[in-house]
Parts: sequence; C-alpha cells; structure tokens
Amino acid sequence: MRRAIAAAAALLLALTAACGGNGEDAPPEDGPDVLRVLAGSEIKDLEPLLAKAAGAAGVKVSLSYTGTLDGAEQVANGGADGHYDAVWFSSNRYLSLIDGANARLSTQTKIMVSPVVLGLSRAKARELGWDTGRATWSDIAEAARRHRFTFGMTNPASSNSGFSALVGVAAALSDAGEALDQAQITAVTPRLTGFFSAQTLTAGSSGWLADAFRRRTDVDGLINYESVLLGLRTASGEPLTLVYPGDGVVTADYPLTLLASSPKKELYGKLAAWLRTPGVQREIMTTTARRPIVPEVRPDSRFGTAPLLELPFPNRRSAADALIDAYLNQVRRPSRTVFVLDTSGSMEGDRIDALKQALAALTGTDASASGQFSRFRNRETVTMLPFNTGAGPASTFTVPDRDPAAVLNRIRAYGDGLTARGGTAIYDGLRDAYETARGGPGGSGGTGGEDFTSVVLMTDGENTDGSSYEDFAGFYRALGTRIPTFVVLFGDSDVSEMRQVATLTGGAVFDARQASLASAFKEIRGYQ
Repeated sequence: MRRAIAAAAALLLALTAACGGNGEDAPPEDGPDVLRVLAGSEIKDLEPLLAKAAGAAGVKVSLSYTGTLDGAEQVANGGADGHYDAVWFSSNRYLSLIDGANARLSTQTKIMVSPVVLGLSRAKARELGWDTGRATWSDIAEAARRHRFTFGMTNPASSNSGFSALVGVAAALSDAGEALDQAQITAVTPRLTGFFSAQTLTAGSSGWLADAFRRRTDVDGLINYESVLLGLRTASGEPLTLVYPGDGVVTADYPLTLLASSPKKELYGKLAAWLRTPGVQREIMTTTARRPIVPEVRPDSRFGTAPLLELPFPNRRSAADALIDAYLNQVRRPSRTVFVLDTSGSMEGDRIDALKQALAALTGTDASASGQFSRFRNRETVTMLPFNTGAGPASTFTVPDRDPAAVLNRIRAYGDGLTARGGTAIYDGLRDAYETARGGPGGSGGTGGEDFTSVVLMTDGENTDGSSYEDFAGFYRALGTRIPTFVVLFGDSDVSEMRQVATLTGGAVFDARQASLASAFKEIRGYQ
C-alpha cells in the first residue's frame, strides 16, 4: 500500500510538471526495436514499468503525450500515420466515433481497468450516509442539487476522466437503457445543471485536479478514476471514501492499439503480451492502483467485491459532442477569465501576430472539435488586460447564453487591434488582473461563488518596469484568494520567475516557446 501511495504521489507531481506540453513532445525516438506510442497523460505513471520492457520483452517504448480530443482527431485524420506505431489512451470510445478512425486502427489489447467514481472525505460520506461506499447517481445528484457537498472534476473536453464522468451521470440520470441520443441529452440537461452546481473545482488533467484538491479545504471530493482516488488524501491528510454508484459507471480499459499504418506488428505483439503477464499485471495493480485485466490475477482488497455495472456510451459522435457542448455552454457554472497580455515593444512583428491568431482561435476560428470546445463559452465573462510600460485599460466582454457570435466577433476585433510598444510591466498588469477578477461576478475567485475564475498571463520577456515579483507576491498573499494564474512562456520569458508566479497562485506553466501560442492557449482552456 505504501508503494501505491508513493507511486500515486509521484504521478501527481509528474502530471503537474507536464502541464504546458501542449500535446507536443520532441520527435519520438525510432529504431528497429522502438515502438513509438502516442498516449494520454494518464499513462505517465507507467514509465518506470515500461522502462523494463526493453530487457524483458525486447521492446523499447517511446512515449509522446497528447490530449484526448486532439489525439483522437490526429489519429482519425491520418496525422499519426508514419510518426507513431501505436496509440494508448484510457479509452478508445470517443476515437471510435470519428468517421474514418477505425480504418486507421489495427489490433487493440486492453491492459488494465479503472472505473470513474466519486471520492469524498470520510466525514462528508458519513454525513450523507454513503460511508458504506454505495449510493446511486440519483442520490448523488439530489445531494449536489441541494448543495450538501462540493466536488471537483476534470473538463470533459480535455480529459477522459471528466468525459467518462459526464457520460456516466447523464446516462444514469436519463435512465438510458441504450446509448445516449440527442433527445435524451436535451431532456436530462436540467438535472445535469443541478448536479454540476456543486462542482467548484475544474482542471484539464486528472493529476493537476488531484494536486489542487490536496491544497483545498473547501472541496469535499472528486469524481475521477478509482486509481487516482485510492492514493489521494484530503488537505487534512485523511483518505477518501470511494462511492461506487449502484446504477453504473463508465470504466477506462486502457487499450494499447496498433496503428494500421505501422510495420511493427510483431514488436507491438511482444509488448502487449508482456503487459498482460501475471507478474506485470500485479506490478501495475500495486504501483498504479488499477485493476488487472487478466483472470489469473485477482484484484486486491482495495477494490472491494461489489460488481460494477457498465453504463451505456453514446454510439454517435454527434451525441457525444452535443453532451460536451451542453456541459460547457449550459450546464456547468459560468467562468470568468482575465487575460494579461504582453504588448511591449519586443512583441512587435511575428509575436504580436501569433497573439492575435491565438485569441482569434478562442473565438471559434479553429474548426477542429478541440478548437470548438476551447472557444469562449456561453455565459463566460472575458477580460482583456494588455500591458507594456504600465498596465493598460481592461476591456470586458460577456458571451451571451444565446447567439454568442456578435460578442465573439467583438473579442476577435479587439485582438486584431492590439499593437506592440514600450516596456514590460508584468506585475502591474497582473495586479490589475486580480483586482479586476475580485470585482467580477460572484466575487469569489472560484471559492464558492457562481463562477470559475482564473488569470492567464502571457509574456515574451522579463519584467523591466513597475512593481517587482516580491511586490506582487505580498499583494497576492494579502488578498487571500485562490484564483490561479496560468502562465504562458513565450519568446524570452523569465522561466524561473514565471514558475514562481504559477506556484504562488496554484496555477501551472504552459510552454509556447517551441510550440504555437494558439496551442498553449487552447490547452489552458481545459483548466478554466
């Protein structure tokens, strides 16, 4: 058990450090004994085990990481062909719904299992009568609607755990005996709105969500993979009570999948077979708290003995996308986002053009599924706060619940009008952003009001004007807020100081120095 907890802690640190990869790594290593795998970030905790595969199975595994939707689209449109030999996501369900995707896939081998369930502090589970670990999604939804507990969940547009949770809740509450369709999604939306009124913490990855939860005393639990919840403790240090809904769950089965374009079928077969050997399956169970997939290895006592009923999954992409869209634009709490944008003289030329393109993509010009789901959401309040020698005037836009196009066009026009000149007063801009955010709707900074609030800081250089980091740190601590700053490294950013800002505010760093600024902005949207 100590090994499992240590492994889980290492996973959380690894996933937190990985924020900002933008789904793009260095080119995968290649060679006759190398299997190049495009994977979800959930697989990171298997890296120590996979390092043994070279000696034990004769296969060297080269992993590159991507987001769920981005990865699925890359595979379906052929972008992974020739660059990777296999894909390894927590589930292939969404991928299989995309037209043409199945033709890109060959053999699929399930490696391990982890259901998405609810984890609550022991005190809260006892208060709600769920300390036995059993309830139904209807029970949970009613308690959530009445605000009897609060929870965190990843964004279903960027993380499979959040998507699986959303599908599971929607299927259970709609009493869907078969796959969800558009009519059922429309009918269940009011109940989903009540359910997600209790969500007070969001994130783009399971690891970052778990790390944020450990720092918070005002969030009662998480909906996440069983494997993450088993190794997680509250801010006070107590383990969680896992609640397994009696009406069903959606389970991740982690299929290692050979791409049809890959010539390395034999190498793939060696790795898949090795991963399913009893010894390796026991090591996966011990170190990652995932259930074994082979019958020769029995799950240990951590997983209980109650059978898991699998809930139906959408069988059309249109239904899956409609469910995500309803969550983002109707169901979840509104968000408030303040963009602190460097418009100093060093941004002139290609850099300011890249910023304009990144902002335009968030208004809906990116036609990909992940691009559409990362656009500014209905009911979202967006503030643009440029800075150069000093903090500029803030411009605020609220995207309406219906017909958002006009406001999105205004935001795009604002971005197109940005110009570069002057010095770099990062902390004057950041201070103004927090003063703006504190005065926004709900006024809570995501600590229990009506919105999720965050700050995005994009700068291409070091602070040259105005207040210092130390000045800002003192100001921030005095505020007593939990509003995170998500920092985008760009150009010649002061990496060390920007990481300090992210750590201080409970945010994360996203690196756009080697990738596109637009991809970094899109990735951040999963955390807002």
